[in-house]
Amino acid sequence: MYARFAGVSVGMMHRPIRVITVEREYGSRGGEFAHDLARHLGWRLLDSELVCAAARKARVDLKTAEKFDERLDPWYYRYGKILWQDPVYAPARGANEEVFDSERMLSLMREEMLAAAREGNCVLVGRGSACALSGHPGCFHVFVYATAAAKRDWYMRAFPDKAERADQDLAAFDKRRAAVIRKFYHQDWCARGLYHILLNSCIGAEGMIAAVEATTGLKAAGTKAAAG
Repeated sequence: MYARFAGVSVGMMHRPIRVITVEREYGSRGGEFAHDLARHLGWRLLDSELVCAAARKARVDLKTAEKFDERLDPWYYRYGKILWQDPVYAPARGANEEVFDSERMLSLMREEMLAAAREGNCVLVGRGSACALSGHPGCFHVFVYATAAAKRDWYMRAFPDKAERADQDLAAFDKRRAAVIRKFYHQDWCARGLYHILLNSCIGAEGMIAAVEATTGLKAAGTKAAAG
């Protein structure tokens, strides 16, 4: 079986699906699949757009925001922040001044996700979107994975100068993503219960899109989505 249905209740199928979140293992090409799916459905894609929105709202430059994308702040910063929140040690700040860090970044992206979900017809890529929209009506959550060999092959082609670090870097990237979700949403990033369908990317983009269409009742751009 290349597509697996997770343990999430299918009660959400009683409403038309208007939002799809795509979480992905690093190297599984799940991000590419999300782009293909959005294009196929004619929906808006929110991938790096979530980072851009957070930067815009926080009034920081994009390069600064990108440093916090799917990453935790260093342990020494988190420890120091505990002290800052103590009124005895907290530095003086203006009433409207907020520190921009990974927590602020994720909070701003979550606001963008909720706004996008209200508008509908969008595909959101990672960054805790399945957690942020868990239980939200009309949302469908996908997790894309791949075999270790497939991910290693992708990494070696994408980063030939770092081929000897493939397994180490692949594991480290997913570990960082899992740590962010655990910290901010108190959830296990790859827990099957968070997702409606698990897709092995070895079946290819067309097969993955077909699986999502069959499960959700959605149709390609230019056709009307099923009513439920």
